[in-house]
Amino acid sequence: MSKVMKALLVGTAMTAASTANAVELEVTHWWTSGGEAAAVSKFAEAWNATGNTWVDGAIAGSGGTARPIIISRILGGDPMAATQLNHGRQAEELIEAGLLLDLTDVAEAGGWADIVNPSSLLDACTLDGKIFCVPVNIHSAQWIWLSHDAYQKAGLDVPTDWYEFVETADDLQAAGTLPLAMGQQGWQQNIAFGAITLAVAGQEAWNAVNIDKNADVARGPEYTAAFEAVAAARAFAAESNVQDWNQATNMVITGTAGAQIMGDWAQGEFSVAEQVEGEDYSCLPGLGLNPVLDTGGDAFYFPVNDDPEITAAQKELAALLISPEVQVSFNLAKGSLPVRGDIDMSSANGCMQKGLGILADGGVLPSADITFSQDTQLQLEDLQAQFWAGDMTAAEAQARYADIIEAAD
Repeated sequence: MSKVMKALLVGTAMTAASTANAVELEVTHWWTSGGEAAAVSKFAEAWNATGNTWVDGAIAGSGGTARPIIISRILGGDPMAATQLNHGRQAEELIEAGLLLDLTDVAEAGGWADIVNPSSLLDACTLDGKIFCVPVNIHSAQWIWLSHDAYQKAGLDVPTDWYEFVETADDLQAAGTLPLAMGQQGWQQNIAFGAITLAVAGQEAWNAVNIDKNADVARGPEYTAAFEAVAAARAFAAESNVQDWNQATNMVITGTAGAQIMGDWAQGEFSVAEQVEGEDYSCLPGLGLNPVLDTGGDAFYFPVNDDPEITAAQKELAALLISPEVQVSFNLAKGSLPVRGDIDMSSANGCMQKGLGILADGGVLPSADITFSQDTQLQLEDLQAQFWAGDMTAAEAQARYADIIEAAD
């Protein structure tokens, strides 16, 4: 029997079982901005259409706020039925403790090994040969978003790369426009640092530090240039007093800021605001200098429970989240790229098409959630929060950064 036929039969059996015994599943996530809420509703609608019920467990705030709550509930014996996490190393300890459901049978029935692209996303869900999560999207962090209205008001051409943006910053400020919007959270500032580093230091140096954990390169001239560029970005964002990333995105949407460095999930906010890529805003992958993207993103994990009916429903939901129709509807709303390499995304906007082109050309990198442990990632975010908020020099920040890389696991 072919894999496709087996998947169809399994899906039919699961749907039939679900219709006969409708199940409520609580699903936790941290998608609460306008664009994110629109996207997660696509999952909920698809699940409810099976006759089951999606009980939404949205947790306000970023992943940094939500993850400890999610993990605490699982460890404390009050697990949800399904939860968003980033695929990578965040769930390692939960898996090793036997607290997360093995989805290997679902993955094999659905032929995930043949459809997930890049394959590293499925690898990041795999531990000791077993699959414990379903990847649902590809998110990349190396983007700068530019407001056409802000540049038009300042009488400037919209930049086409990071260096052109730097050249316009003083003129934007003179026109009463904040050059760079930035939320006051370490993870946002760490995204900006990573995007600028990849653009300015180059991919070879980035690989050496982020993949090989080479502290000598982190102390070297390529990273010196990167830290000096980040220090300049810090000055451009000095008057950015918002907290959350979507508030910073809104500054670009409204033209009160010229630009924001943020992941491609910002597209969802532009979409909700009914702005058009190429007319109202521009998006530059790799900051217009080095068009490669990291392939991080979101995945869903399913805590173990003792009820076979719930377990069956969890597996049905896992299969649904990666199904072709749901992948298209969710990712079009989210602004992310689908994890399936076999679906039609011709209706995607120009920014998504740029991302799809980079993905097709193989210009992808692993995300920090995959290359660094959660402890190392939090240390890096804390460092960037201090660097962006205070008087730390670029040289001081680079030295501390290199020490973290040297000790990274």
